[in-house]
Amino acid sequence: MADVLLNDIRKSFGALEVIKGINLTVEAGEFCVFVGPSGCGKSTLLRMIAGLEEVTSGQIEIAGKEVTYEEPSKRGIAMVFQSYALYPHLSVAENIGFGLSLTRTPKAEIRARVEDVARVLQLEALLDRKPKALSGGQRQRVAIGRAIIRDPHVFLFDEPLSNLDAALRAQMRIELTDLHEKLGNTMIYVTHDQVEAMTMADKIVVLNNGRIEQIGTPMELYERPATPFVAGFIGSPKMNLYEGEVARQMHCDTYGIRPEHVLIDPSDGKWKGVVRHVERLGADTIVHLEAEKLGPLVARTSGDRSFTGGETVYARPMEGKEFCYSQ
Repeated sequence: MADVLLNDIRKSFGALEVIKGINLTVEAGEFCVFVGPSGCGKSTLLRMIAGLEEVTSGQIEIAGKEVTYEEPSKRGIAMVFQSYALYPHLSVAENIGFGLSLTRTPKAEIRARVEDVARVLQLEALLDRKPKALSGGQRQRVAIGRAIIRDPHVFLFDEPLSNLDAALRAQMRIELTDLHEKLGNTMIYVTHDQVEAMTMADKIVVLNNGRIEQIGTPMELYERPATPFVAGFIGSPKMNLYEGEVARQMHCDTYGIRPEHVLIDPSDGKWKGVVRHVERLGADTIVHLEAEKLGPLVARTSGDRSFTGGETVYARPMEGKEFCYSQ
């Protein structure tokens, strides 16, 4: 069953069209991630679903009801923003229950629902604290709790982890995935970070210049990227992509090979190269080569491999792992 349906959604600012005919179905209970570079239209699209941005043309349905021109409060959605937007003078419990207090929900019911939400988010011990006494991750959980308590059809997340440090982002990715499994609600999540998309999503929507480049599961996008843009965007480090003479020799317009599918040998291989830079990451080593006939080539090898700047090595593609794109 479709929980969110977008039919030929377009958005223009004057003569500039920024969303160029989006058709998308998000199934009930899915964790769907919009991903793409800055300016691709992902946040604008999310804000149109939320009712915070006016649609130029097209239709939006949520839970079987057309909501294209409905007020945000009538769409059955709850949104979590990049900024926590907590009230500093209110406690955690008061922040979570604030929306219910505006609707004159009985205090006993508010208290019970706040306690339920706090248990889900592991905030029980923090309910009497003010936001200034919380860590960044705790503040984000409070903001999520404020959304959960409304019991919406759809949760909308607009880059909610971008203000957190790397370690806390990794922890919060796990917490949000666990939360989705507990609640079972439909979630649409916007990020520019393809690692977040790959580790959290049931379905990824890759956006580029206001259009959908590809929709699929994380591994579908990794193993079968439909376009050079998707091939270069999904994966870290990004895929090695070549045009011109290199691609023509492969009978392609664009030839690609992922760093983890480049094999390095000290004495034999398809491409001769010189080691320019080595990144030692512990379990992995990223080797940057200047390869004859190719130019820059990045390879991902095991962490126990040792390379020296200026060393001459040979590289070859792993069999069956090359990509060839033709227009």
